[in-house]
Amino acid sequence: MVVLCVPPSRGDLAGWLAGGVAFVLFVLNLAFFPAISNGAVLTHVVHWMPEYGLDLKLRMDGYSWLFATLITAIGMLVVAYARYYMSRNDPIPRFFALFLAFMGAMLGLVLAGNLVLIAVFWEMTSIVSFLLIGYWHHNAAARDGARMALIMTGTGGLCLLVGLLIIGSIVGSYDLDVVLASGNVIREHPLYLTVLILVLLGALTKSAQFPFHFWLPHAMAAPTPVSAFLHSATMVKAGIFLLTRFWPILSGTPEWFWLLGLAGLATLVLGSWFAIFQQDIKGLLAYSTISHLGLIVVLLSLGSPLAAVAAIFHTANHATFKASLFMAAGIIDHETGTRDMRRLSGLFRALPYTATLAMVASAAMAGVPLLNGFISKEMFFAEAIETHQLNILDTVTPYLATIAGLFSVTYSLRFIQSVFFGPPATDLPIASPHEPPRWMRAPIELLVLICLIIGIVPAYTIGPFLHLAVVSVLGVRTPEYSLSIWHGFNLPLVMSLVALVGGVILHFILKNYLKTSPEGPPLIRRLEGQRVFERVLVAVSWKWARAVEAFAGTRRLQPQMRLLFAIAIAAVGVPLFLARFNPPEVTLRAADPVLALVWLVGGACAIAAAYQAKFHRLAALVLLGGAGLATCITFVWFSAPDLALTQFLVEIVTTVLILLGLRWLPKRYEKVNAAEENALNVRLRRLRDLVMAVIAGLGLATLAYTVMTTPQGQTIGDEFLKRAYPEGGGTNVVNVILVDFRGFDTLGEIGVLAIVALTVFALLLRFRPATDSLEKPEQQRIQNAFDAGHPDRDDGESAAEYIFLPSVLMRWLFPVIGLFAAWLFFRGHDMPGGGFAAGIAMSIGFILQYMAGGTRWVEERLRIHPLRWAGIGLVLAASTGLASWGLGYPFLTTYFQYLEIPHLGKIPAASALIFDLGVFSLVLGATVLILIALAHQSVRAPRAHARAQKRAAAAAAEEAPEWN
Repeated sequence: MVVLCVPPSRGDLAGWLAGGVAFVLFVLNLAFFPAISNGAVLTHVVHWMPEYGLDLKLRMDGYSWLFATLITAIGMLVVAYARYYMSRNDPIPRFFALFLAFMGAMLGLVLAGNLVLIAVFWEMTSIVSFLLIGYWHHNAAARDGARMALIMTGTGGLCLLVGLLIIGSIVGSYDLDVVLASGNVIREHPLYLTVLILVLLGALTKSAQFPFHFWLPHAMAAPTPVSAFLHSATMVKAGIFLLTRFWPILSGTPEWFWLLGLAGLATLVLGSWFAIFQQDIKGLLAYSTISHLGLIVVLLSLGSPLAAVAAIFHTANHATFKASLFMAAGIIDHETGTRDMRRLSGLFRALPYTATLAMVASAAMAGVPLLNGFISKEMFFAEAIETHQLNILDTVTPYLATIAGLFSVTYSLRFIQSVFFGPPATDLPIASPHEPPRWMRAPIELLVLICLIIGIVPAYTIGPFLHLAVVSVLGVRTPEYSLSIWHGFNLPLVMSLVALVGGVILHFILKNYLKTSPEGPPLIRRLEGQRVFERVLVAVSWKWARAVEAFAGTRRLQPQMRLLFAIAIAAVGVPLFLARFNPPEVTLRAADPVLALVWLVGGACAIAAAYQAKFHRLAALVLLGGAGLATCITFVWFSAPDLALTQFLVEIVTTVLILLGLRWLPKRYEKVNAAEENALNVRLRRLRDLVMAVIAGLGLATLAYTVMTTPQGQTIGDEFLKRAYPEGGGTNVVNVILVDFRGFDTLGEIGVLAIVALTVFALLLRFRPATDSLEKPEQQRIQNAFDAGHPDRDDGESAAEYIFLPSVLMRWLFPVIGLFAAWLFFRGHDMPGGGFAAGIAMSIGFILQYMAGGTRWVEERLRIHPLRWAGIGLVLAASTGLASWGLGYPFLTTYFQYLEIPHLGKIPAASALIFDLGVFSLVLGATVLILIALAHQSVRAPRAHARAQKRAAAAAAEEAPEWN
């Protein structure tokens, strides 16, 4: 017997890995239950900015434990389901990576113990859900749904961020424990209504509440596993989690009751009404999710502790039956090739097990007795008939609740009857559907079993966990409540019976109409939020943006720079004027003639560069380099060698890179109206630019002079000088500031540098210069002569690549520059140098190689991986901060020690050296990435031009007449 060993695919490995991670998280969460059951609140604090009260605090109580259990348990089941659902043609590793990121973002949200951390994880859920909804990005519906979800939830997230910051300002702390204990302070504050509106905007947009509900049905373009997870335990439940978490501090006021009650009731009724008329199974389930979320919001709006208990209970119940229903819908789609209920019929014969599971879950969604949805729905009806506020909204709530319950029975019955009963379907894309693999159905079986056992014995199953969650939210306000199945023949039971009977009757009334009706409900079809959203989006992104562009936009760079300079001057000048700033008296001294000469040369170069920019860009660039060199000399003169070194190296690199790009700059914009180009207008524009330049220069000079003449001990620089060596272990104060005192700023700056490099690279890849102006006549003449002397060269190879003597010298300089860069790097902590200067110096070595041998020669002989260098740099810089966390210190705390090395002496071995190595690697990678993009563009364009000329010549030869 021969055994064939087939290696597992990457998708299988990714599925097993994702399932293993979810399982480990689930087990870890269960391990915390003994401590949580004793009433403990588990916290773990990682100090971030202790001086500002900003710490990365993780906090777990009974409510967050219940949510974490839902997230990890349902996530684990959905991963197992997705392993069979996803096609092997899909990029499955990317799917599972995004899925785990989604799970992690949601876990971070429910476990965050700091308001700022809540906002961070809130936005992470929006971003990752955007990527998951648009996973099949080749599908236009997926792209549109992802964009809509991101705009709606992202806008709400910004509002939430502002609200959380105001709460922190009111309370005086961003710590969640302090905030939860300050309910009276927040409710009595004048900004309470502002805070409430901002928080509700964040929560209602995330949980798809009216009028922001329309994005959720369009998110159904995501793969079904994503929909199952998003609707049950993540994303839309984030808003519910936040409202429940903040219930003790924001509820109990008329504003809370009206704002939340109106949104919740409208969502409850409209969501259930829209669900009835959906033809897509996932569309029906999406609107049912909207309706059930509205039910939970209504319960929270009532301000009653019993209503809050019912809200928490229904949140858990909804997660179980909704996850199972979405996975059942995925099986139906997987086995039949369609989700259109007008085409589906009689599937009970082909999928009896799946049909039975789906029917039980649908019954739980409809609130049928002996299922978990029935108990929480009864609690909802019981609270709806109680009097909470003496107003019309409280009066109509029981009637609207009954109507919504009736609608839920209708759409649940429609799903069951349309899909599983009736004659067998004859026009399915897959002719012979059958039961899915056993383990694809297993997650649904487990969830449906939970719906049954909770519905039959709730007090012994969900009861202990629900009690822990309720106590952690309500505290001393926790009421007495019962999870019994039978409470006697009472008004809530009558409401349930009315909803059940009325829902069945409404289904039979609409049965024939729904089989042929178009998508969407009658009467109010035109009120769908998507239309409003698209019109607003068109108005903002097209009409308004075009109007602003026409008013303030320009094709020229100079007006844009002028506007930026004006804004910068105003941003500095207005506050100084309002503060009545008095600049210090200027003490004139005899100027050193050498320094005066340097300044005169530098000023002349700057003025000449401004003049030459209109006529000759290359000359302007050379003159600009002269002004930069004068600045370097000035830095040296005033004892700032570190700045001088960095400025000098940057001048070299930027000059070369700009030289490579000068060739592709567009021609200068010529105004159509020649009357505006008279001499007077030209003089006025130049005078305006001169005035702005003088104001900006004098402002910076005043600022610098003010700092330098401030008495000792009154500036932040004195503090840096005093603490640089004792706490940072370095005598080069500038370097210590960059890698230690303000290391977090540097980390952000190198991140921005990486983004800029990637952006430039991407733009240059798409850039295609016009082929009619690629080479000037003199360059073409030299190239033609070179072509005649080198007939065996590659097409389009540059003559400059064969220049011998200078290229040899530049190649020999590469190891010398490498040693120079290493010298700069290792001395940077005590002497002028450091990672940034070393990275720039090393990039000069690569620039020389490209200048000497050309693109092909360099890349054939040197391994150039700028993206890897930049990535490694970011990882090294971030890992330095994470290491300090692991040792119990604030982020990026530095440890230093001097090592005695033979023949080298004392070498600083500070942890900041690793951070500086990350800076070096990223600066080198970003600079070389831009260099490669420009170099390839410079080589590709002449070759493209040559190929275009050959094609044109061949076409002309074919069209020419043949002469005998």
